[in-house]
Order: sequence, then structure tokens, then C-alpha cells
Amino acid sequence: MISIVCPVCKEECEHTVLRETGDLVVQCCECGHVHRMERPVEPATITIRTIVSYETESKVCSVEAFEDETVSIGDRLAAECGDEVFGVEVTGIEVGAKRVRSAVARDVTTLWTRKIDQVVVRASIHTGRTTIPLYQTMDGEEELVVGETRSFAGRHIRISHIKLRDGPLMRKEGWKTVARRVKRVYGYLDGRSRINDTSAPGKRAESR
Repeated sequence: MISIVCPVCKEECEHTVLRETGDLVVQCCECGHVHRMERPVEPATITIRTIVSYETESKVCSVEAFEDETVSIGDRLAAECGDEVFGVEVTGIEVGAKRVRSAVARDVTTLWTRKIDQVVVRASIHTGRTTIPLYQTMDGEEELVVGETRSFAGRHIRISHIKLRDGPLMRKEGWKTVARRVKRVYGYLDGRSRINDTSAPGKRAESR
């Protein structure tokens, strides 16, 4: 599909590409008119040197981008590392000797990223007398909810609060976030304690 101005409708709308040899032959999805059009010029792509960090390891990979697109901190991209492809989040951008928050792709020297499709979530769990550390590998988009009971590293735990990498401590029952944003989970072995929730009944907030 391609969005262009139809010579009959005179409006920009979706067209189905019927043939791609030489000029494109397309059909308007609104009125059905078939016509030819010049093949659009595709923007040039470039490969950006990318450092992918995962826990204590880092590796040199690459990200493909259109040369004139803007890359910003927080963007989610696909990084190629040999035969593997990882989902990553941009944490730093180098343009020459400078660190910037965003830049046009062709000016970027190096992207610094962290792997987010699989992240290791750390937890501190109270057993009544001691606190034990637990570690769980999770999908970066998997949700964690304050107050939920779940299996974590082979144990059933109840989450009491969540510390974000880039935000406050989440304490209210029902607040949720995704694993890639979590710095540490705090909680209890299931059945050890209950959470004191001071929020209004039925009121829930979400952090994204």
C-alpha cells in the first residue's frame, strides 16, 4: 500500500500497488481508478555503530536507519549483533566528541543502548526475619503490578513496591509498569504480609 493523491478523487488516499516493474501501477482504494506513477525515491539507509549493554556485558553491534531520520534517547530500535537481533533502548548518543539527546542519524558516531526484549529484574524479598535477593529474566514489556502475587525465580511473592530506573518508588496497589523500567522489586513471600493501601477504593494509576 502507498498513500498518494488520486488523479480522479483529487484527495490523498491509500492505493494498492498492482505492479512494481519500472513505474508503479496502482489502484485507488477509494474510487478504484488504476494509474501509473513514478517509483518514489527511497531514502538512503546507513549503519550506525551501536554499543548494546546487557547487565555487566557490552558488545559492539549496529543499527540501520534512514540517514535523515532523527534518533533520540529513549527510542526503541533493533540492533544487529552478528546473526542475532535484539530490541534495544537508546541511552546515549555520540556526535563526534559530544553527547546529545537527539541527532540526525547521519551525524551519529555511536549509539549507546541497553537490551530491553529480555531484562533481568532484581528483587529484595522479606521472609519475616531476613531479606533474600532474587533474580528473574523477563520480557522487557512484561508488566509488574504493585500488590500482585506472582511466581518470581521459582517462589511465590507478593509485590509491595517497585523502584523505577527513571522515576519514583511505586507504592500504591494497582500501579504498574513494564520490566525494562524496573530497577528493583520489593516484596514478601506470599502469605507473609499484606500491603497497606491508602488509595481510594477502585482508584488505580498507571506508570508508563
